[in-house]
Amino acid sequence: MHDDVAFRRRIDAHLRRLVDEEEAELLRLSGELSPLCDQLRSSLTRGKRMRAAFLYWGWRAAGQPDCDGVIRAAAAMELVHAAACTHDDIIDDSRMRHGVPTAHAAFSEGGAGRWSGAGARTRVVRQERSAALAMMLGDLLMGYAAQVFATCGLPGAYVARTVPLWSTLLRETVAGEFLEVLRTGSDAPEVAESLEVARYKTAKYTVERPLHMGATLGGAPRRVMAAFTAYGLPLGEAFQLRDDLIGTFGDPAETGKSNLDDLRDRKPTALLATTLALLDAHGRALLEKTLDTPSLDESDAALVRRLMDECGARQCVEDMISDRVATARGALDSVALPVDVRMALGALAGSATARTL
Repeated sequence: MHDDVAFRRRIDAHLRRLVDEEEAELLRLSGELSPLCDQLRSSLTRGKRMRAAFLYWGWRAAGQPDCDGVIRAAAAMELVHAAACTHDDIIDDSRMRHGVPTAHAAFSEGGAGRWSGAGARTRVVRQERSAALAMMLGDLLMGYAAQVFATCGLPGAYVARTVPLWSTLLRETVAGEFLEVLRTGSDAPEVAESLEVARYKTAKYTVERPLHMGATLGGAPRRVMAAFTAYGLPLGEAFQLRDDLIGTFGDPAETGKSNLDDLRDRKPTALLATTLALLDAHGRALLEKTLDTPSLDESDAALVRRLMDECGARQCVEDMISDRVATARGALDSVALPVDVRMALGALAGSATARTL
């Protein structure tokens, strides 16, 4: 029986070891890099380690045994995720994640830099430079991901098989983020376009590609790779749809992040697109007027949530999640898998989409 807690501890141990080693190297370069070290550690201390788990079970699906090398390879997926989150927070100007300041917010609040004065120009410079510092942290995390994976200790021929997948993973993730930025603020986002963003920004790098990475490392046959696509894409979309619901209806005290950001930015989520499609002319005009409020506050957000509930959009997205989870589970029956792999992936399908934060 797989122990999720023990698995996360093994991943965390590798990440702590990496941070300890890199902190020593960075501080050897300059003591002024201390804020970078602090945020490097902070960015890796939380998380469900879901992407690591998918890589691990992709490896086990190939008939490979548990070993320290695959745990280290799986930890690299968490570095990719930390990098993506750091960049995403800059793009969205999100100030909180998991209840603590995001990297660029922390750099600004901690005064990481030689900024003086309290004028408007100083504040702008602080924000710009803090974003630049956080961007460099994200780049560093992505670099560490490649380093950790390449030196995971598995045979070099195994690791070499994954090189094309690394390029694919990065290309798809950037494509999803790019499309989201282009479509943010759209007057009438389409559900299909919103799902396309979710597929590339989240679904692939969260579920499908980690599974493919592990399966490729282990030498799994093509039929397993195909089954993992059939499982990973709908489950990854369901994961993002759940995230969209949490981002609007979640309690910040539980989620550790604002439930106003997506509405203020008018993110092209499937939730918003579905709401606009279902509302009548009056409701749509009211929604448009509310979203156009320059400083959208909690009372405005409460009105938007009520409209989403009353028109059935919230329930529609819940149904979309359920349908995709069912499709993902069904895909596991399309190929022969070890019993423990099938059970683990079935459990992950539930934990990835039934969460509240």
